[in-house]
Amino acid sequence: MEEVLSEIRQLRHDLQMAATAARRAQIVIYRLHEQNQVVEHASDQFENSKTALAQMEIQKQYQAERIKNIEEIREQVENEQQRKQLDDSVESLKEQLAAWEPEEQELRVKVSELEADLRSAKAKQERLEDELDQLDREVGESAVASK
Repeated sequence: MEEVLSEIRQLRHDLQMAATAARRAQIVIYRLHEQNQVVEHASDQFENSKTALAQMEIQKQYQAERIKNIEEIREQVENEQQRKQLDDSVESLKEQLAAWEPEEQELRVKVSELEADLRSAKAKQERLEDELDQLDREVGESAVASK
């Protein structure tokens, strides 16, 4: 009778442990799911900002090429009025380039911040995955020990 009672107590304890592990696993799975969404959102924002920065760099390069081309043409023009028009064009393009500087700087800062946010989100995701792996190992060890 004592053995049966002991066996019942052990089964009850094992059942409680399994239920607790299952609840913990559900919580971790939910948190991991939420964190996956955070990582996905952070990744999208980071990629969008990187793309915007790359596009701005292309625009600046194109603008610099236009300036260079106009300056080369200016050297070949003998008409003073045309030279003045080309000088005005170059000045206008240079002002546009200068006006883009603050925006580009903001984008660079944003890209850096978003990259840091993404790394942080991925690190948290990895911790949750590790926690879930640990729960899996505990359940496996518990199952082996109860046999």
